[in-house]
Amino acid sequence: MAIEIQTTSLRVVNEQLREAIAAKKCHGCGCLHQTVAALSRTEVGAAELAPVLAEARSVFTRKQYDCLGCPICYPALAANAFSQAFPAAGDGLDLCPTEAPTERRGWPPLPGDYQVLRFRAPVAICTLNSSVLAGSIGKTDPEAVAIVGTLHTENLGIERLIRNVLANPHIRFLVLCGPDTEQAVGHLPGQSLVSLFENGLDDRRRIAGARGKRPVLKNVSAAQVAAFRRQVELVALIGEERQEVIRSQAAELARRDPGPFDGAPADQPVETILVAEPRRLVPDPAGFFVVYPDAPRRRLMAEHYTTSGVLDAVIEGATPAALYTAAAERKLLSRLDHAAYLGRELARAERSIQTGEPYVQDRAAGEIAAEPATSCGCGTSCTPEGAP
Repeated sequence: MAIEIQTTSLRVVNEQLREAIAAKKCHGCGCLHQTVAALSRTEVGAAELAPVLAEARSVFTRKQYDCLGCPICYPALAANAFSQAFPAAGDGLDLCPTEAPTERRGWPPLPGDYQVLRFRAPVAICTLNSSVLAGSIGKTDPEAVAIVGTLHTENLGIERLIRNVLANPHIRFLVLCGPDTEQAVGHLPGQSLVSLFENGLDDRRRIAGARGKRPVLKNVSAAQVAAFRRQVELVALIGEERQEVIRSQAAELARRDPGPFDGAPADQPVETILVAEPRRLVPDPAGFFVVYPDAPRRRLMAEHYTTSGVLDAVIEGATPAALYTAAAERKLLSRLDHAAYLGRELARAERSIQTGEPYVQDRAAGEIAAEPATSCGCGTSCTPEGAP
């Protein structure tokens, strides 16, 4: 019986690889490239499958994409048939064409198709295969949401999601929405992720109950998977694309936020820095600004003075961004703390125009050193003697 199964499976492998050889779109696809490379490293690939694998390599063009997401993936059918006939060899095959991601400092540590909104929010939203839905939700900037993004694969995609979530202990809920793939040979990342929460991994690191093409998690540890399942409560709304429903669900979850998770097995990549008010002001060698609103004309004004108190530029515009951009472009600022101060004061002046409240330029934080006797850059409140 085993020999009969192997014979039938090898026939399927040959048939599906020849379909891929005949399809020009497969020639530059990572699915075919990686499947041929993986099968070639097996004993069967070096013997019975050698002719068809050599023919496949002869039609290769430069890889243009990892996966096209075709409704029927010939290399995937060939790989699945091989794994069924030769499970010992099939379990060890590296069939994913996507390059392993490079970890980086900060959060999220792994790249992906997502938008970060705020680190300390408790909800993550995964829109599965809909980048449009993710983008639309991100534009509304819901307060409850830390990150919103897509998920296209049931292996590397889920691995990246696990590692990025574990790196942020504030995320306690994951809303799964948007369309899952509906393909003859599809990744089904949504169904696979639900299965992971319900069943975990089997002894071959395969997501138990997952129906995706290859739901095997090789790049996360069992401890990381266990921590992920404890940290996050999954809310499965697969197929839901109404933004108001998704945002409402996120807000409801945020109201029962249990607080940061402390059971992650890895160090957090983001340092929280507690700061105090600066004790000393360092003058900006480029000079200082006097900011005021011109309420009748609804314009913002910023006068720039040299350190000796000489007015050398007047910047006028309708928004804070217009003024501080012009100041930076003209190199009227040389220190970041003074740039931050200018932005804050311009925002206060703009609010004065909008509300009618009086505006008085605030002094910068800290104490100016007695030597040298130059401007601290905070405007008229502590300029050197004789300056305006």
